[in-house]
Amino acid sequence: MSEDTGAKNVKENIDLSEYLVDRLKQLEEEYVRLKEHYRRLEDEKRFVESERIRYEREVRRLRSEIERLRSPPLLVGHVSDVLEDGRVVIKSSTGPKFVVHTSQYLEKEEIKPGTRVAMNQQTLAVVGLLPSPKDPTIYGFEVEDKPDVKYIDIGGLKNQIEELRETVELPLLKPELFKEIGIEPPKGILLFGPPGTGKTLLAKAVAHHTDATFIRVVGSEFVQKYIGEGARLVREVFQFAKEKAPSIIFIDELDAIAAKRTGSDTSGDREVQRTLMQLLAEMDGFDPRGDVKLIGATNRIDILDPAILRPGRFDRIIEIQLPNFESRVQIFKIHSRDMKLDGIDFNQLADVTETASGADIKAIVTEAGMLAIREERSEVKMEDFMKAVEKVMKKTSNIPVEMKGVMFV
Repeated sequence: MSEDTGAKNVKENIDLSEYLVDRLKQLEEEYVRLKEHYRRLEDEKRFVESERIRYEREVRRLRSEIERLRSPPLLVGHVSDVLEDGRVVIKSSTGPKFVVHTSQYLEKEEIKPGTRVAMNQQTLAVVGLLPSPKDPTIYGFEVEDKPDVKYIDIGGLKNQIEELRETVELPLLKPELFKEIGIEPPKGILLFGPPGTGKTLLAKAVAHHTDATFIRVVGSEFVQKYIGEGARLVREVFQFAKEKAPSIIFIDELDAIAAKRTGSDTSGDREVQRTLMQLLAEMDGFDPRGDVKLIGATNRIDILDPAILRPGRFDRIIEIQLPNFESRVQIFKIHSRDMKLDGIDFNQLADVTETASGADIKAIVTEAGMLAIREERSEVKMEDFMKAVEKVMKKTSNIPVEMKGVMFV
């Protein structure tokens, strides 16, 4: 009997131990689950707290925006005079002049005649300084995306490129060299020559290789309808260039506003001449131009006003001539370097394109490629180039002689 009781007690102990082990496992699993749940709740709490802070900031921002929009409008005026007692004479945008006080938070040195200011509508006190107004078109003159034209993409203009870099790039990159020598760096450079010889292409390469702000203007864009608008636009372009210095202003087709002044009585001619005089003053006037370089381009240098050609405005005048034999060979190779060619003799092509410009050679290469595409070939042959030469040069031969650059000096 005692043995049965002992066996029974042993069994009960084993069952109890297994139960306790199972229960311990269950509790451990429950602990892990609760711990994971607690971690998720903590993450949710932090997220909710961050969202609460974000919404509070947004509410404060919107409230301040509402208050700002509810504030009374301000009048715009210009400072006419600054009095000894600190008050200023303001000419408001509505016409009359007022003697008003200025806010104590404004820098007194910045308030001077001509400054554009904002005034309280009720007291007319000056509460803020405003920047000078600029024509919105000026911001469109700035070249945001640099052209992909490099100096190695320009053939036959090695000497011109060297002079251009010495005039435009070197003073911006190494101004200490000019200080050591004791000379002022050149202020501007004028490129002239027949159409299609690479004047604008050189300007694109300068824009690509320099970190300076590049501002491109076509001369005709300075010609405005109303009196004084063209001169104002010229003044604001140079002011914009000073603010963005170091900068480069490129004026293409300069002859549109820089032609010789005549005794014409038409209002249009007089307005163009007023614009030219403002341009002359900005290029080399009383006020220093600062770290602003100027590049001009024209194919009619013979009609330019002598005042714009003198040293101090354009210190270097570079002629871009039609390419010679070696230059034509180089230009053909540059424009056809990405093409699949079959037996092309560039020397022969250069021989038969004696009067071609760089633009003509590019047109010949493009036309040769189009002839190969027309016949569904992947390679361009010499006969394609010869047909293209005949077609392109025939077009240029029909241009009047005076349009080909024989009038250039």
